Amino acid sequence: MTASTPPPPLLRPRALAPGDLVVIAALSGPLPAAYEPNVERTVEVFERMGFRVRRAPLLEAGRRHWWSAATPAEIAAELNGLLRDPEVRAIVASDGGQTALGYLDLIDVEAIRADPKPILGYSDISLLHLVLHARTGLVGFHADMAVPGFGGHWPYAPVARQTQLEELYTRLLTGTEAIGALPASPSWECWRPGRAEGPLIGGVINRIVLAQATPFALPLERFDGAVLFWEEMGGLASYVWSYLQVMRHSGILDRISGMVVGVPREIGGLEPGTSPTLREIVLDVLGDRDIPVLGNVDFGHAGPNLPLPVGIRAGLDAQQRILSLLEPAVGPRAALH
Repeated sequence: MTASTPPPPLLRPRALAPGDLVVIAALSGPLPAAYEPNVERTVEVFERMGFRVRRAPLLEAGRRHWWSAATPAEIAAELNGLLRDPEVRAIVASDGGQTALGYLDLIDVEAIRADPKPILGYSDISLLHLVLHARTGLVGFHADMAVPGFGGHWPYAPVARQTQLEELYTRLLTGTEAIGALPASPSWECWRPGRAEGPLIGGVINRIVLAQATPFALPLERFDGAVLFWEEMGGLASYVWSYLQVMRHSGILDRISGMVVGVPREIGGLEPGTSPTLREIVLDVLGDRDIPVLGNVDFGHAGPNLPLPVGIRAGLDAQQRILSLLEPAVGPRAALH
């Protein structure tokens, strides 16, 4: 996409209805046999929501190619088949991993434009959300997956939280009304006060930076007024500082209107009592950019995930610790036939 090419308009998937088919697919990493129960629990979650559920063929315990469920070409072929199949109404990633970069150029974007459908996932799946949003305007669902999310984090959450999340995800996938304020948690922290309103753009921070290094990068204009959300798992605190510096150099931080930071997980140098804290790192790189920052929000690898639809307009009030979805993530079924 050249700088002179206008970005595509927002492309909302078609709303799901009871009885619609949801497919769980291996879009990146393999499925170890030990996590087979996680997939089974995910099937139960979506059946409780009222959907039919099927597993894609590559989602087979023990199947692997190096660090992936299959070769990038095989994963792309299966994904494209799901995108083209009119019976399939949503695709849920089984897990993250290290494979999406290998098939970004093999995805059938015309199939997405013809029949947009929700793709759910985070971590490596952030690449799909960002690149497909850049290429087609598709609203990507930065949300839980089968192994670490629906089948992993959800069962250990309090029952009231599970019920709350199930209702939230059902509304998000089936409703054409804005969700409004997302359910807040005590962990949320105001790192810099203020209010902002703009499209949600983000994912795991290292994938945001990697996506911008590909020919399918989001044009910088897509960050104008955006509420940038990001989280990270693994690596070092210094890496996070470096990723933020890359976004500073690229001009992203000069364009956004607000920032939402997820709960960090397993990041070396961020242990309790150490310095700098994640808050200090963020504010150091932001410098005198006076934008609201809401920290320690429960999305990403710390799970269970609050769903954050890429491209949907959001409202942020950091001091009041409020994050709202101001638009529906899906469109009317009839309008997208």
